[in-house]
Amino acid sequence: MDFWVIVGRLVLAFVLGGLVGWEREHEDKPAGLRTLILVSTGAALFVLVTHMALATQGSVGDVDSLRIIAGIAQGVGFLGAGTIFITRGTVQGLTTAAAIWTMSAVGVACGFGLWDIALVGTVLTFVALRVLGPLAVRIGDRWEHLRVQDDQCE
Repeated sequence: MDFWVIVGRLVLAFVLGGLVGWEREHEDKPAGLRTLILVSTGAALFVLVTHMALATQGSVGDVDSLRIIAGIAQGVGFLGAGTIFITRGTVQGLTTAAAIWTMSAVGVACGFGLWDIALVGTVLTFVALRVLGPLAVRIGDRWEHLRVQDDQCE
């Protein structure tokens, strides 16, 4: 694989991880800019290193690609679990953990050169965090308001 192709894939993973990381940082979440850049770029690195190692041995195969994807997903799951905590019966950090996990998948896509999937995945993740987050809060507030009114009727 050409050096500049490798650089391009890693830079794309870096930039896309940074976009979602900026959003998490802006919302003052436990995993922000640097964490999501590292997750996305690290996942791309694992894919590229595996691909290059197998290419030098002459045994590039689908089974090995699937193993590396499974290993990344499992490893990042443990990282994401570190951002989840429960306070007074309320779960916090779950969305950030999901963002970490999703950005590892974006990094995998970058590593495989699937830039279109990586871009769409990043845009959808950003929309889920930036647009749907405030919307979910408003829906939750509306639901709580309706529940309080219903409780007063009893």
